[in-house]
Amino acid sequence: MNTEKDFSPLTPNIVRALNDKLYEKRKVAALEIEKLVREFVAQNNSTQIRHVIQILASEFALSQHPHSRKGGLIGLAACSIALGKDSGLYLKELIEPVLTCFNDSDSRLRYYACEALYNIVKVARGAVLPHFNVLFDGLSKLAADPDPNVKSGSELLDRLLKDIVTESNKFDLVAFVPLLRERIYSNNQYARQFIISWILVLESVPDINLLDYLPEILDGLFQILGDSSKEIRRTCEVVLGEFLKEIKKTPSSVKFAEMANILVIHCQVSDESKMTNDLIQLTSMTWMREFIQLAGRVVLPYSSGILTAVLPCLSYDDRKRFIPKTRKRDSNPTQALSSARGWPDPGRLLLVFFLSCARVASLTPSCPDTKEAASACNHSLMKLVTPEDDEEEEEKGQVSGDTPTREDSPPKTLEELNNSLNASQDSVGFSNISFFTPTSADRAQVTLDLDGIVQVLDRHLHDSTTGMMTRIAVLKWLYHLYIKTPRKMFRHTDSLFPMLLKTLSDDSDEVILKDLEVLAEIASSPAGQTDAAGSCDSTDGKSELQVPAPVGQPAVGLKAADSSPSTPSMNSYFYKFMINLLKRFSLERKLLENRGAFIIRQLCLLLHAENIFHSMADILLKEEDLKFASTMVQTLNTILLTSAELFQLRNQLKDLRTQESCALFCCLYRSWCHNPVATVSLCFLTQNYRHAYDLIQKFGDLEVTVDFLMEVDKLVQLIESPIFTYLRLQLLDVENNPYLIKALYGLLMLLPQSQAFQLLSHRLRCVPNPELMRTLPDSKPPESCRTTPSHVNYKELLQHFDRVQSKHLEVRHQRAGRAEHPDRKLVL
Repeated sequence: MNTEKDFSPLTPNIVRALNDKLYEKRKVAALEIEKLVREFVAQNNSTQIRHVIQILASEFALSQHPHSRKGGLIGLAACSIALGKDSGLYLKELIEPVLTCFNDSDSRLRYYACEALYNIVKVARGAVLPHFNVLFDGLSKLAADPDPNVKSGSELLDRLLKDIVTESNKFDLVAFVPLLRERIYSNNQYARQFIISWILVLESVPDINLLDYLPEILDGLFQILGDSSKEIRRTCEVVLGEFLKEIKKTPSSVKFAEMANILVIHCQVSDESKMTNDLIQLTSMTWMREFIQLAGRVVLPYSSGILTAVLPCLSYDDRKRFIPKTRKRDSNPTQALSSARGWPDPGRLLLVFFLSCARVASLTPSCPDTKEAASACNHSLMKLVTPEDDEEEEEKGQVSGDTPTREDSPPKTLEELNNSLNASQDSVGFSNISFFTPTSADRAQVTLDLDGIVQVLDRHLHDSTTGMMTRIAVLKWLYHLYIKTPRKMFRHTDSLFPMLLKTLSDDSDEVILKDLEVLAEIASSPAGQTDAAGSCDSTDGKSELQVPAPVGQPAVGLKAADSSPSTPSMNSYFYKFMINLLKRFSLERKLLENRGAFIIRQLCLLLHAENIFHSMADILLKEEDLKFASTMVQTLNTILLTSAELFQLRNQLKDLRTQESCALFCCLYRSWCHNPVATVSLCFLTQNYRHAYDLIQKFGDLEVTVDFLMEVDKLVQLIESPIFTYLRLQLLDVENNPYLIKALYGLLMLLPQSQAFQLLSHRLRCVPNPELMRTLPDSKPPESCRTTPSHVNYKELLQHFDRVQSKHLEVRHQRAGRAEHPDRKLVL
């Protein structure tokens, strides 16, 4: 430095001492400067004061010589001490050169800068608040300084600033939040600890309402919650707990809109660390649950976004779930929190202790893990959907005085989220999902985002990686929506229907049960009677299975069969369901073998068993694949004869006394003819023993195969089952049931010498007085003999049986011909 230069009013001795390499000499110079400035203050000579500060700043603090910069820093601190309460008038000139030295490469000079700024702030106290942002910016950089001495000095200055902010009621939070929002995304652990400690202090000040600005920093807080440092995560949990506690106290002033966007994203956050990932998911899911409970039906317009976050968590792997154990180890919350760098003084720690204690009550979720928290969210959201959500918009407008709906003003997205947040949002496919929007119309009128919900549910059903519990939850949602909002849901039925049918092939029985509940509700809902009739055609424009017409009438299409009197309680989707179900059984024989009986039995519980069997019999009557028709009839017949769910239907068929029961018998009979043994068992069930005998007489003309004999064997086993107890008891009345005995003997003659033969033979030997087996003349039947129903044309039924069996025989001959001459093309 040029010692000849004029530095007045600083004396040459002061200048030399400020440039000296020894700290003691620079300190003596600082005392001289302090004395000089005090004289100027007494004289009220502000011009000379500014001149001294300017010289110290430009010629010393910003000098190229390191010792001069150290002298300038201590000189500026001396000026501040001399100015006392008047230092607020010169703070800009005092602070700026000191903050510049924060970036110096010399760690000792950075330390002296911290020391100088500490003295300046200590004297000015509340006057520094207008310059708080620049001070905070400088401190946030020093918080991550590698030098321990510099870090220690910054902690002292940080502690002083926190005390000043806590004591003052003039803190400009509006000006500070943008800087906080920027700094909160730092990846440095020390910077994060610095930021989180400041947020906790600001939240504890009664005059500072940081909750209003929580949407701007919430994403950053969740980023910090994923830090690898256990200490930082604990502090962040305390901060989030305090915010959640305040939200519960004042829900009316909470900006649920912007924060819901952030929670949806972090509920699905993916991180390299499993532990931090689970903690973020658990915390965000806990917040989401509280939001749903606090906001109520206000959240309905944004339920699609919430479901996008919640549904995947329902299939959370229990074996890998993470349950935080910090509360057991935090035996001394004060010690754990005070270990954070830059923490308040001991008087401040008392308040922090109470805040950390409050954390247990506010942050600790009632659900122990993410999966249960997600389940609670899902359940709470589902309860918000009510029948009033099925009303059309016009009806709602009339009721509420034509209040504008949310559809009039599309939802707004957060414009101030950082780029990383937007990238996360795009990565999870939220482009068509609505979120919270802070409008005054939210509480006046709520519109359910049904289209968005269905889109989310359908996407999860189509995703092959969706977990079982998520699929069950999706199906529960669909069932709930069809119950509460049937009119609106039927607009989506055509798009959902194929996937619901495909779900019947699921590996889980519980998933299939829920799927059947949804399909049954679709098939039986009165809402499907109106606008579904015109949209029941197959998606490919044709239907492989045709709905048959009654005997003596031309075939009809699906729409004509929709009004079939056999299914008075069903809508047009019922027949579509039956057609596609049988089509699926035809294409997936494993499904029929493994789950066919299970599916049909459950449908009989959910819908009328008569409707199920009547419709399937009608469809199978026109089935072109005769082998499948025979297999399907055999399956239906076994279910009819053995399942407890079909008890009422069996009783209805047992006594053909009414026209309806006779019509049902005839309908089943025509399709049962695809399987001769099943036809005979149906006659046994309906006590048409003479007709059963007539059918068995025709078995001699049929091709008796091993499969045929196995079916006869099964029928013999069924005769010995509780289902046919009444039939076995009727063997006691030989006189009135001769054709029953003759039919059983006919089965006996069909069987080879097998276990079934021995079983039936032994049963027939128990018939009393075989001489009474004579058939009485047809012209004079005994009065006590059971008369045949007048509504059934048995001659026509036998003719139909012959026609069906002729078709089966023809098909078998064609197959045999193809097998014998595989290279010969079959000419039709």
